[in-house]
Amino acid sequence: MTPLTDTDRYRVETGHRIIVQVPAPHVDALLDAIIQADPLGYGAYEHVSFTTAPGTQRFLSTGAGRNVATPGAVQIPCVEVSVFVAASTGALEAVLRAIYHIHPYEEPVIVLQPAHRCLHRPGLDEENPNRFWNRPAEDWIPPAHR
Repeated sequence: MTPLTDTDRYRVETGHRIIVQVPAPHVDALLDAIIQADPLGYGAYEHVSFTTAPGTQRFLSTGAGRNVATPGAVQIPCVEVSVFVAASTGALEAVLRAIYHIHPYEEPVIVLQPAHRCLHRPGLDEENPNRFWNRPAEDWIPPAHR
């Protein structure tokens, strides 16, 4: 596999994709805590995250932790929140500590994936007819950007 390198169109950054399963009512507090540890910068943007639609988390408590053992698996409605923390920020440990501090579980489900991301070179492709600002405004475009 060829290593990823910067080009005239984009630059490549290394870091970690962090995926956290959390009950939906706790998403805002989780993201606020993460952003206190790292602004989640992505090029000219900050606070960049993704939250899935609700799904079902399943687990069986063995009784070895704070909670009593359960006779079978329990089901909790949860979402997954994913963010990218660039290696250059040195914020990975602070972000993980923030997640553990704010998460309502004793043992949160946190997945770390070493990752690369591509960031565009500013000023390129501004006239591209596919860019939302060069087309009629669609419903998904924030009002401030119309």
